Amino acid sequence: MSHADIRSATRPSPDQPMVDIADYVIDTRIESQEAYDTARYMLLDSLACAMLAMKFPDCVKHLGPLVPGGEIAGGARVPGTKFELDPAQAAFNIGTLVRWLDFNDTWLAAEWGHPSDNLGAILAVADWLARKEGKAITVRDVLGWAIKAHEIQGVYALQNSFNRVGLDHVILVRLASTAVSTAMLGGGKEEIVNAVSHSWIDNGVLRTYRHAPNTGPRKSWAAGDACRRAVTHAINAAHKRVVGYPSALSAKTWGFYDIAFQGREFQFERPFGSYVMENVLFKISYPAEFHAQTAVECAMTLHGQVGGRIDQIEKIVIETQEAGMRIIDKTGPLANYADRDHCIQYMVAVPLIFGRLAAADYSDDIAADPRIDALRDVMEVRENPRFTRDYFDPDRRYIGNSVQVFFKDGSSTDLVSIDYPIGHRKRRAEGIPVLMAKCAAALRAHLPADQVDRLLALAADPAALDALPVADFLGLYRG
Repeated sequence: MSHADIRSATRPSPDQPMVDIADYVIDTRIESQEAYDTARYMLLDSLACAMLAMKFPDCVKHLGPLVPGGEIAGGARVPGTKFELDPAQAAFNIGTLVRWLDFNDTWLAAEWGHPSDNLGAILAVADWLARKEGKAITVRDVLGWAIKAHEIQGVYALQNSFNRVGLDHVILVRLASTAVSTAMLGGGKEEIVNAVSHSWIDNGVLRTYRHAPNTGPRKSWAAGDACRRAVTHAINAAHKRVVGYPSALSAKTWGFYDIAFQGREFQFERPFGSYVMENVLFKISYPAEFHAQTAVECAMTLHGQVGGRIDQIEKIVIETQEAGMRIIDKTGPLANYADRDHCIQYMVAVPLIFGRLAAADYSDDIAADPRIDALRDVMEVRENPRFTRDYFDPDRRYIGNSVQVFFKDGSSTDLVSIDYPIGHRKRRAEGIPVLMAKCAAALRAHLPADQVDRLLALAADPAALDALPVADFLGLYRG
């Protein structure tokens, strides 16, 4: 391209990926019953995760208005609390609660992420519209928006690795939430394209806080921050009619592709539909980074054989996928809970010793047990090429791990290998009852009994839950 071409002020047509998102959000009607059924469980599970997070002071300190006195009577509510806020700050609060414990749903491909993070924006905007503007919005409407947000985030993640250029996956939370929030606020295709262009111009936050030696708790509120930014873009586009930037991706020198993506255009495996919601992974049993979920299951299986022989262990061999090697293979001191819940060695050691892995097991008190680091020191983590192939296979989407323990007397356990965890689509029939038990326990630990009884009754009656006004639904989570 010549210098004259670069200087041309002629406004180009919008980049096709932004147009495709707008077309999908406005034109596509979701027909998949499986997607709606899965979305219903996703919503219940995500808010259960939010209630669990209310037990952790480091999470609670982030909740509420940005500054004292910033509450808005009749504003968007924050589940588990009495806060009523503007929709952007409510989106931050909800997104932070859902994500805090690393226990909500997951999507794994070239990029990783947690599509239910988008509920921060979706629920905040829905409640705001229902309470402040009198819009008739049902839970069914929320599920529809969630399916589309999941799809946008997940389809982008299939073949576009933002982590390989150092950007965090919450860039896709901001993208998906921006698109659906703009439509929820009344924006059409032009407004969605404009809002999405602003999302890309934001570039992305660095993954620094997810990796050694800087792993820290920002990873637990990063999605909430993305939701807040998304709602800001949506309000600006839908209500203030701000101008967009049609070549935000493709502009030479100044666009996202050249600045942040090594000059590459996005690649897409499939068109938008409802694939992601249908195939989303639930974290059912363990609050652990998802690449380690089957490793934790393996360790739980082995606990009965090794729990009484911890001091006799000579070596532990863990095989995982290439992505697991890059994200959660850690040696040396672990500085905080955020370091520990992203360390495969720690997440295997705890169940081998105690026969459990709960959120509290990442605390300083548990981490001080010298047996944990002693086991970490004798662990060998390596890639299993089959696990990596099955991880990327679109017909499998496995997340395999294996664990084997070797003792000082020369004996060993059997090799325990699991291809996909209980939260996988292939184990839905087994997983959903366990998921609902997780939800019930989380709700009863934080909410009044009558509210919990009503929520569980609704969970058992999908038609009634779908028809419920979203304002009434969120009222049942009032703290």
